[in-house]
Amino acid sequence: MIVGVLRVELSLPGSNSLKDKRRLLRSLLDRLHQRFNVSAAEIDHQDNWRQAEVAVSCVSSEAAHANSVLSKVLTVVERETEMVLTGVEMELR
Repeated sequence: MIVGVLRVELSLPGSNSLKDKRRLLRSLLDRLHQRFNVSAAEIDHQDNWRQAEVAVSCVSSEAAHANSVLSKVLTVVERETEMVLTGVEMELR
């Protein structure tokens, strides 16, 4: 069993409140779950409406598959127009 974890740091320059931040993140997390069947959640900076840290996890029987899924997730996050990617960390165990 391989568990892949992708952690991304995001800047949300257009967010003016926690409500804006929740709307943006909920939309992103729901789309990632539906499209890639991964688990995703905000894991840090919950009280800061201009920053977020999100973790995405994938469980697979092959490391190559987990790496492929998380790489595709990263591509989707990079294309977000209302968020700026400021940090990335990927780990397979």
